Amino acid sequence: MTVAQGAAASQYEGAGEEHEVSGWAVGFILFAGVMMVMSGGFQAFSGLVALFENEFYVSTRNYLFQFDATAWGWIHLLFGIAVLLAGFAVMAGQTWARVVGIILAVLSALANFTFIPYYPFWALTIIAIDIFVIWALAVHGRDLHDARA
Repeated sequence: MTVAQGAAASQYEGAGEEHEVSGWAVGFILFAGVMMVMSGGFQAFSGLVALFENEFYVSTRNYLFQFDATAWGWIHLLFGIAVLLAGFAVMAGQTWARVVGIILAVLSALANFTFIPYYPFWALTIIAIDIFVIWALAVHGRDLHDARA
């Protein structure tokens, strides 16, 4: 272990203690990656539906965020593809993918929050998945990297 690695490790671990990687933590990260792929696929599919069938989503009156179905289609399609690709990178153990995954999950949750009047059950389901992904990547993200080393 180099001096830089030792200094970085001491931020997370007590002096002289070994960090034991939990199988549960690695499982949570893998599950978060799979959930990101599924959530991204669901969002991309939802976006395609909005693009090809404008009347599928019915909007409510007097809602703060007034977008037409085509705008929602592009938003969900682009977010979906980005989340899907980041999910594959998380499963591959890429360190940068954890940060990108958290950022995309937050943005996805915000986008789906504004989508609630158009399709409430679907939007709340994706928000719940995003919350789990944020938790798993933030709490257990480092363990996947340690397990691969």
